[in-house]
Amino acid sequence: MSRDIKITFEKLSILATLNNSSTSDKLWKKLPIESSVSTWGEEIYFSIPINDVEENAKSVVDLGDLAFWPPGSAFCLFFGQTPVSSEGAIKPASPVNVIGKVLGDIEPLKSVISGEKVKIEKV
Repeated sequence: MSRDIKITFEKLSILATLNNSSTSDKLWKKLPIESSVSTWGEEIYFSIPINDVEENAKSVVDLGDLAFWPPGSAFCLFFGQTPVSSEGAIKPASPVNVIGKVLGDIEPLKSVISGEKVKIEKV
């Protein structure tokens, strides 16, 4: 079963798909969600109303990954290097649960700025 979502910022929308993890299940059940974004290097993150523990948490992620950061109850989108990344490795602040992947071009995410409103909804 495909679980596609639309993430809408003030000036753009992207499509993504959720994986079959328990964290993804929790997110899917809470949609739609609205929040305000923050950025950290080439990562967008924002609070979501989910609490979860680390589940196969990763300290290095792939370009376009969607993740949940347990310490901050935050949804994260990785579209490049963070301040703690090293050459060829995209690193979150601490391990994250990868919950999905952006579908299509991630380049437009570079235009999103801190403070923008965001909405995640089922497609």
